[in-house]
Amino acid sequence: MNKVRIEQDSMGKLEVPANALYGAQTQRAVDNFPISGQTLPESFIRALILLKSVVAQANVKLGELPPDIGQAIIDACDTLLADPQLMTHFPVDVFQTGSGTSSNMNANEVIARLAGQVSGLSIHANDHVNYGQSSNDVIPTCIHLSAALAIHHDLLPALTHLLDTIITKAETVKHFCKTGRTHLMDAMPIRMDQSLLGWAAQLKHQIQTLKSMQAAIQTLALGGTAVGTGVNAPAGLAIEFNKILSEVTSLDFVAADNFFALLASQDTAVSVSGITKSIAVTLMKIANDLRWMNSGPLAGLAEISLPALQPGSSIMPGKVNPVIPEAVAMVAAQVIGNDTAITIGGQSGNFELNVMLPMIANNLLSSIKLLSNSMHLLADKAIRDFVVNQDNLERALYKNPILVTALNSRIGYAKAADIAKQAYQQQRAIIDVAEENTDIPRAELEQLLDPLLLTNGNR
Repeated sequence: MNKVRIEQDSMGKLEVPANALYGAQTQRAVDNFPISGQTLPESFIRALILLKSVVAQANVKLGELPPDIGQAIIDACDTLLADPQLMTHFPVDVFQTGSGTSSNMNANEVIARLAGQVSGLSIHANDHVNYGQSSNDVIPTCIHLSAALAIHHDLLPALTHLLDTIITKAETVKHFCKTGRTHLMDAMPIRMDQSLLGWAAQLKHQIQTLKSMQAAIQTLALGGTAVGTGVNAPAGLAIEFNKILSEVTSLDFVAADNFFALLASQDTAVSVSGITKSIAVTLMKIANDLRWMNSGPLAGLAEISLPALQPGSSIMPGKVNPVIPEAVAMVAAQVIGNDTAITIGGQSGNFELNVMLPMIANNLLSSIKLLSNSMHLLADKAIRDFVVNQDNLERALYKNPILVTALNSRIGYAKAADIAKQAYQQQRAIIDVAEENTDIPRAELEQLLDPLLLTNGNR
């Protein structure tokens, strides 16, 4: 039989597992929300514990908590953050009360019990660990804090790594020229590096946009307490909290100028999620380009060969698939879905509080994690080591009738179209057909129709 103990909260008594650090309010949430079996992300819980530690430090400095109680809370938070089994103490489902009160009280109860066990002091989850706070400012603060840390430590480095890998690869393939494609149909030539540097430009834009949101995501709601008025928060708590948090994290956090907005809305989270969606769209484009260029090896484009990572079929021996681009494409689809849910969640700011906070937190952190992990894989297991199949590139390149576009200014669009059609029909090189149908010398045609020269445009 499972051993239990009796805990009590304002609603009465109930049984809690004997060895659990959490108390009655957490157990009620576990009982009330058996929905997904999915807890809030560990990165969120870690940010929540960090928040509790920093608030305790601020309250001690402001003279609002006895130093011994404050230190016990800080020590308990440090112990939890070092615990490899941390998440066993935080069993509350993502789909819970929309304010995230259950998760806030889960943290308060766990920290209070652990702090009391170690210090021998009587430490209360509400009166001490949650002193000067409300779930209504803690959870919005934790959304911003956890996202800011994940962006700084994971997402921006992953974007930069992918960008650097693409730029490096572009330099090694700049001497390869390939048939460009619009509408998936043959178009004017393009150098391989030009194609990759197009991806790089997309990523640079995403990095710039993401960095532009850092100040907003590092603006915090703590100090607003229940409805934004700051009731029960000690004077100076928000300022002291952000000062200490900035020192601990080496990021610049500030208190909101208007707490009402950060409690009632999740506009910043929605905006950051929109950027993750935009990054996902960029990754989908890169992944699909890689899949098309790798297609074959006989009946596709076969312009490149991606690294062979694993057998591609349980029935077709020798088949190898573009598994990394496929995985990245699925990540992109998931992130786009997460953004849709966050957008709907952002609309749920009813009067003084948004009531879809746990879902917003979960989806935003999930998107950041998925993108960060997949971009490293895309860089290291697909782009860095793909091989260009030069023979396949050139086989189509010099027969491409679209090259006749370069003669438009000399012979006119209509005449050029006739030459292109004849070259298609007769399956001949465009230069041979152009020599027969124009008075342009062969030597000049070789210059005008040189695919590599055509990639330079007027520059």
